[in-house]
Amino acid sequence: MGELQLRGLAKRFGTVQALRQTDLDIAAGQLICLLGPSGCGKTTLLRLIAGLETPDQGQVLLDGKDLTATPAHQRNFGMVFQSLALFPHLNVADNIAYGLRLRGLDS
Repeated sequence: MGELQLRGLAKRFGTVQALRQTDLDIAAGQLICLLGPSGCGKTTLLRLIAGLETPDQGQVLLDGKDLTATPAHQRNFGMVFQSLALFPHLNVADNIAYGLRLRGLDS
């Protein structure tokens, strides 16, 4: 997967500002973790990247291509949430590596 760029991404739900204008660059092959208190916009940001929500403003770019209006099923993104034990018998690293192995990516 290529470089992911977020430019001025923002989202409101009624009067609640769920995500203020956010810029973020994630290099190809980089693994990141979003940390913050409840209600700070982590899940909203992930939902915007995945295409599960539409931003009020800003863009989601992959290798410079604007994906903002691209449907979720065409974006090819995955997420791991707070309860990351998709497979309880596996440790954290193996749970995260599972999807990467399915894509044929080496360690």
